Amino acid sequence: MFYLKSGKELDTMREGGHLLSEIVTRLGDAVRPGIKTAQLDALAHELIGNVVAIPSAKGYRGFPGAICTSPNEVVVHGIPSGTVLQDGDNVSLDVAMFYRGYHVDIARTFAVGSVSPQTRQLIGVTEKSLGAAIRKCQPGTRVGDVGAVVQQVVEAEGFSVVRDNSGHGVGRDFHEEPHVLNYGKPGRGAVLKPGMTLAIEPMVIEGQRETRVLDDGWSVVSVDGSMAAHFEHTAAIIPEGHEVPTRFR
Repeated sequence: MFYLKSGKELDTMREGGHLLSEIVTRLGDAVRPGIKTAQLDALAHELIGNVVAIPSAKGYRGFPGAICTSPNEVVVHGIPSGTVLQDGDNVSLDVAMFYRGYHVDIARTFAVGSVSPQTRQLIGVTEKSLGAAIRKCQPGTRVGDVGAVVQQVVEAEGFSVVRDNSGHGVGRDFHEEPHVLNYGKPGRGAVLKPGMTLAIEPMVIEGQRETRVLDDGWSVVSVDGSMAAHFEHTAAIIPEGHEVPTRFR
């Protein structure tokens, strides 16, 4: 079942999305060689609390962190820890918060210090695929159109799309219908309608697309150990097309 948001509900999500984009920008400014992922988590918890919101991830199905911190070969759902980021790493920060009754969700991959050209290309292609997916978000198109364009952009650059994790609806609940895959065929899946709000999140691996979950029960890593990147925005379908409450300003 798809929950269509009213104009008033979208206003609340716009406000929350704007605040969350500022928080993620602040977190990105803190990413540097020598910082621990647990320190980024603590900062996120503080910043989210400052806007009188709650970290959506904290306690979700037992997840221990306020945010997901996923360095290098960790694709998504990395647990904040004493891991120290090194020059040449990358790190995905997946940050969601519950603000005035609604969840909004962002992920962004940051370069740590000076990274290789291949890693920088990986980050850039993943972000590019997110932009292409958002442009497909129009009333009457289908979620398959969104996934298909992500796959097209990523594979054209020689990278692989993760298939074991996907985007999702977001709003009153952290995860709502529909699932938004990052691959597939155009013209398939649910029809997009005004009032839908989607967390679109391409996850891309430098090498093979296969993943596995570590013994911590959360961290999804590339099987071949190659670098991964992850970008996400909350997108709203409106009669005129779409808008992105979490867009960075």
